Amino acid sequence: MKILFWGTPAYAVPSLDALVAAGHTLVGVVSQPDRRRGRGKDLVPSAVKARALALGVPVFTPDRIRQDLATQQQLADLGADIHVVVAFGQILPQAVLAMPPLGCWNGHGSLLPRWRGAGPIQWSLLEGDQETGVGIMAMEEGLDTGPVLLESKLTIGLLENAEQLAQRLADLTAELLVEAMPLIEQAGGGPEAERWRRLGLRHQSSDGMTYARQLTKADYLLDWAQSGLAVHRHVMGLYPGAYT
Repeated sequence: MKILFWGTPAYAVPSLDALVAAGHTLVGVVSQPDRRRGRGKDLVPSAVKARALALGVPVFTPDRIRQDLATQQQLADLGADIHVVVAFGQILPQAVLAMPPLGCWNGHGSLLPRWRGAGPIQWSLLEGDQETGVGIMAMEEGLDTGPVLLESKLTIGLLENAEQLAQRLADLTAELLVEAMPLIEQAGGGPEAERWRRLGLRHQSSDGMTYARQLTKADYLLDWAQSGLAVHRHVMGLYPGAYT
Protein backbone atom coordinates (compact mmCIF):
# COMPACT_ATOMS: atom_id res chain seq x y z
CA MET A 1 0.00 0.00 0.00
CA LYS A 2 0.97 3.62 -0.44
CA ILE A 3 1.33 5.07 3.06
CA LEU A 4 1.68 8.64 4.32
CA PHE A 5 3.34 8.34 7.74
CA TRP A 6 2.91 10.92 10.51
CA GLY A 7 5.30 10.83 13.48
CA THR A 8 7.91 12.80 15.38
CA PRO A 9 9.90 11.20 18.25
CA ALA A 10 12.15 8.14 18.35
CA TYR A 11 9.13 6.22 19.65
CA ALA A 12 7.65 6.30 16.12
CA VAL A 13 10.77 5.17 14.22
CA PRO A 14 10.26 1.39 14.74
CA SER A 15 6.79 1.72 13.18
CA LEU A 16 8.15 3.59 10.16
CA ASP A 17 10.89 1.00 9.67
CA ALA A 18 8.50 -1.93 10.12
CA LEU A 19 6.09 -0.65 7.48
CA VAL A 20 8.94 -0.24 4.99
CA ALA A 21 10.30 -3.71 5.83
CA ALA A 22 6.82 -5.16 5.25
CA GLY A 23 6.95 -3.95 1.65
CA HIS A 24 4.73 -0.90 1.83
CA THR A 25 5.57 2.28 -0.08
CA LEU A 26 6.08 5.47 1.91
CA VAL A 27 4.91 8.31 -0.32
CA GLY A 28 5.80 10.86 2.34
CA VAL A 29 6.41 11.54 6.01
CA VAL A 30 4.94 14.37 8.08
CA SER A 31 6.79 15.42 11.24
CA GLN A 32 7.09 18.34 13.60
CA PRO A 33 9.40 21.20 12.55
CA ASP A 34 13.07 21.16 13.53
CA ARG A 35 13.67 22.39 17.09
CA ARG A 36 16.61 24.22 18.66
CA ARG A 37 18.45 21.96 21.09
CA GLY A 38 21.68 21.81 23.03
CA ARG A 39 23.99 24.57 24.23
CA GLY A 40 24.51 25.85 20.72
CA LYS A 41 20.77 25.98 20.12
CA ASP A 42 21.25 24.36 16.73
CA LEU A 43 18.20 23.34 14.73
CA VAL A 44 17.80 19.57 15.05
CA PRO A 45 15.36 17.45 13.03
CA SER A 46 13.00 15.04 14.74
CA ALA A 47 14.01 11.37 14.92
CA VAL A 48 11.34 10.49 12.37
CA LYS A 49 12.42 13.21 9.95
CA ALA A 50 16.05 12.09 10.19
CA ARG A 51 15.09 8.48 9.49
CA ALA A 52 12.83 9.42 6.58
CA LEU A 53 15.56 11.50 4.95
CA ALA A 54 17.96 8.58 5.32
CA LEU A 55 15.42 6.44 3.46
CA GLY A 56 15.00 9.05 0.74
CA VAL A 57 11.36 9.75 1.59
CA PRO A 58 9.90 13.26 1.11
CA VAL A 59 9.33 15.01 4.45
CA PHE A 60 6.81 17.73 5.34
CA THR A 61 7.13 19.74 8.56
CA PRO A 62 4.08 22.00 8.96
CA ASP A 63 4.06 24.24 12.00
CA ARG A 64 0.28 23.87 12.35
CA ILE A 65 -1.29 21.44 9.91
CA ARG A 66 -4.82 22.58 10.73
CA GLN A 67 -4.10 26.04 9.31
CA ASP A 68 -1.60 25.05 6.61
CA LEU A 69 -3.85 24.63 3.58
CA ALA A 70 -0.92 24.60 1.16
CA THR A 71 0.66 21.59 2.87
CA GLN A 72 -2.71 19.88 3.09
CA GLN A 73 -3.00 20.14 -0.69
CA GLN A 74 0.53 18.81 -1.17
CA LEU A 75 -0.31 15.82 1.01
CA ALA A 76 -3.53 15.16 -0.89
CA ASP A 77 -1.58 15.20 -4.16
CA LEU A 78 0.60 12.33 -2.92
CA GLY A 79 -2.34 9.96 -3.43
CA ALA A 80 -1.73 7.80 -0.36
CA ASP A 81 -4.05 4.84 0.19
CA ILE A 82 -3.82 5.24 3.95
CA HIS A 83 -2.37 7.54 6.60
CA VAL A 84 -0.60 6.02 9.63
CA VAL A 85 -0.03 8.20 12.71
CA VAL A 86 2.30 7.41 15.62
CA ALA A 87 3.06 10.18 18.14
CA PHE A 88 2.85 13.02 15.61
CA GLY A 89 2.02 15.73 18.15
CA GLN A 90 -0.77 17.68 16.45
CA ILE A 91 -4.49 17.04 16.00
CA LEU A 92 -5.37 16.37 12.37
CA PRO A 93 -8.22 18.36 10.79
CA GLN A 94 -11.20 16.69 9.16
CA ALA A 95 -9.87 17.67 5.73
CA VAL A 96 -6.83 15.46 6.34
CA LEU A 97 -8.80 12.64 7.97
CA ALA A 98 -11.00 12.45 4.87
CA MET A 99 -8.11 12.28 2.37
CA PRO A 100 -7.10 8.61 2.15
CA PRO A 101 -9.62 6.06 0.81
CA LEU A 102 -8.65 3.54 3.50
CA GLY A 103 -8.71 6.05 6.34
CA CYS A 104 -6.30 7.42 8.94
CA TRP A 105 -5.05 5.00 11.60
CA ASN A 106 -3.26 5.69 14.86
CA GLY A 107 -0.99 3.51 16.96
CA HIS A 108 -1.74 4.60 20.54
CA GLY A 109 0.30 3.58 23.59
CA SER A 110 -2.46 2.61 26.00
CA LEU A 111 -5.49 0.35 26.37
CA LEU A 112 -8.20 2.73 25.25
CA PRO A 113 -10.31 4.37 26.56
CA ARG A 114 -7.81 4.54 29.45
CA TRP A 115 -5.24 7.28 28.93
CA ARG A 116 -6.43 9.11 25.87
CA GLY A 117 -4.14 12.04 25.13
CA ALA A 118 -0.50 13.03 24.87
CA GLY A 119 1.24 11.19 27.73
CA PRO A 120 -0.23 7.70 28.19
CA ILE A 121 3.06 6.01 29.05
CA GLN A 122 3.99 8.45 31.80
CA TRP A 123 0.52 8.51 33.31
CA SER A 124 0.16 4.73 33.38
CA LEU A 125 3.32 4.61 35.52
CA LEU A 126 2.41 7.62 37.66
CA GLU A 127 -0.92 6.03 38.52
CA GLY A 128 0.57 2.62 39.24
CA ASP A 129 -1.12 0.69 36.44
CA GLN A 130 0.00 -2.93 36.37
CA GLU A 131 -1.01 -3.42 32.75
CA THR A 132 -0.92 -1.34 29.60
CA GLY A 133 -0.63 -1.96 25.88
CA VAL A 134 -1.16 -0.66 22.37
CA GLY A 135 -4.25 -0.08 20.28
CA ILE A 136 -4.54 0.44 16.51
CA MET A 137 -7.41 2.90 16.18
CA ALA A 138 -9.38 4.42 13.32
CA MET A 139 -9.01 8.17 13.66
CA GLU A 140 -11.89 10.62 13.93
CA GLU A 141 -12.05 14.26 15.00
CA GLY A 142 -12.22 13.50 18.74
CA LEU A 143 -8.97 13.04 20.67
CA ASP A 144 -8.23 9.29 20.67
CA THR A 145 -11.95 8.47 20.56
CA GLY A 146 -12.00 6.29 17.44
CA PRO A 147 -12.89 2.59 17.31
CA VAL A 148 -10.13 0.03 17.84
CA LEU A 149 -9.08 -2.59 15.28
CA LEU A 150 -6.30 -4.41 17.14
CA GLU A 151 -5.06 -4.35 20.72
CA SER A 152 -2.24 -6.05 22.59
CA LYS A 153 -1.53 -5.97 26.31
CA LEU A 154 1.64 -6.17 28.36
CA THR A 155 2.48 -6.22 32.07
CA ILE A 156 4.37 -3.27 33.55
CA GLY A 157 7.40 -4.30 35.61
CA LEU A 158 7.73 -2.92 39.13
CA LEU A 159 11.16 -1.47 38.33
CA GLU A 160 10.33 -0.45 34.76
CA ASN A 161 10.76 3.22 33.94
CA ALA A 162 9.11 5.34 31.25
CA GLU A 163 12.04 5.02 28.86
CA GLN A 164 12.06 1.23 29.08
CA LEU A 165 8.30 0.93 28.80
CA ALA A 166 8.25 3.29 25.82
CA GLN A 167 10.70 1.07 23.94
CA ARG A 168 8.56 -2.02 24.51
CA LEU A 169 5.41 -0.18 23.46
CA ALA A 170 7.13 1.28 20.39
CA ASP A 171 8.13 -2.21 19.24
CA LEU A 172 4.65 -3.54 19.96
CA THR A 173 3.08 -0.68 17.99
CA ALA A 174 5.26 -1.54 15.00
CA GLU A 175 4.21 -5.21 15.16
CA LEU A 176 0.51 -4.40 15.37
CA LEU A 177 0.64 -1.87 12.53
CA VAL A 178 2.21 -4.46 10.23
CA GLU A 179 -0.53 -6.90 11.23
CA ALA A 180 -3.24 -4.27 10.67
CA MET A 181 -2.26 -3.14 7.17
CA PRO A 182 -3.46 -6.22 5.21
CA LEU A 183 -6.69 -6.31 7.22
CA ILE A 184 -7.42 -2.69 6.32
CA GLU A 185 -6.46 -3.24 2.68
CA GLN A 186 -8.66 -6.32 2.35
CA ALA A 187 -11.64 -4.49 3.84
CA GLY A 188 -11.43 -2.00 0.98
CA GLY A 189 -12.71 1.54 0.63
CA GLY A 190 -16.14 3.11 0.59
CA PRO A 191 -18.13 4.96 3.25
CA GLU A 192 -16.42 5.11 6.63
CA ALA A 193 -19.22 3.39 8.55
CA GLU A 194 -19.26 0.51 6.08
CA ARG A 195 -15.48 0.08 6.20
CA TRP A 196 -15.57 0.03 9.98
CA ARG A 197 -18.37 -2.55 9.96
CA ARG A 198 -16.43 -4.86 7.65
CA LEU A 199 -13.41 -4.61 9.94
CA GLY A 200 -15.45 -5.38 13.07
CA LEU A 201 -14.01 -2.47 15.02
CA ARG A 202 -14.55 -2.17 18.78
CA HIS A 203 -16.17 1.15 19.60
CA GLN A 204 -14.84 2.73 22.77
CA SER A 205 -17.00 3.03 25.86
CA SER A 206 -16.97 6.10 28.08
CA ASP A 207 -16.63 3.76 31.07
CA GLY A 208 -13.09 3.76 32.40
CA MET A 209 -12.02 6.71 30.27
CA THR A 210 -9.08 8.69 31.61
CA TYR A 211 -7.15 11.56 30.03
CA ALA A 212 -3.35 11.71 29.91
CA ARG A 213 -2.84 15.45 29.90
CA GLN A 214 0.34 17.05 28.61
CA LEU A 215 2.95 17.17 31.37
CA THR A 216 4.57 20.43 32.44
CA LYS A 217 7.94 21.11 34.09
CA ALA A 218 6.19 21.48 37.44
CA ASP A 219 4.93 17.88 37.20
CA TYR A 220 8.52 16.59 37.29
CA LEU A 221 9.30 18.08 40.73
CA LEU A 222 9.42 15.40 43.42
CA ASP A 223 7.28 15.86 46.50
CA TRP A 224 9.03 14.12 49.38
CA ALA A 225 5.93 14.46 51.55
CA GLN A 226 4.34 11.73 49.45
CA SER A 227 4.51 8.05 50.35
CA GLY A 228 7.50 5.98 49.29
CA LEU A 229 5.36 4.22 46.68
CA ALA A 230 4.18 7.53 45.21
CA VAL A 231 7.77 8.81 44.99
CA HIS A 232 8.83 5.55 43.30
CA ARG A 233 6.04 5.89 40.73
CA HIS A 234 7.02 9.51 40.14
CA VAL A 235 10.66 8.64 39.47
CA MET A 236 9.77 5.71 37.20
CA GLY A 237 7.00 7.54 35.36
CA LEU A 238 8.95 10.71 34.67
CA TYR A 239 12.34 9.10 34.08
CA PRO A 240 14.84 10.57 33.38
CA GLY A 241 13.40 13.99 34.15
CA ALA A 242 12.15 13.81 37.76
CA TYR A 243 14.06 16.24 39.95
CA THR A 244 14.18 17.70 43.44
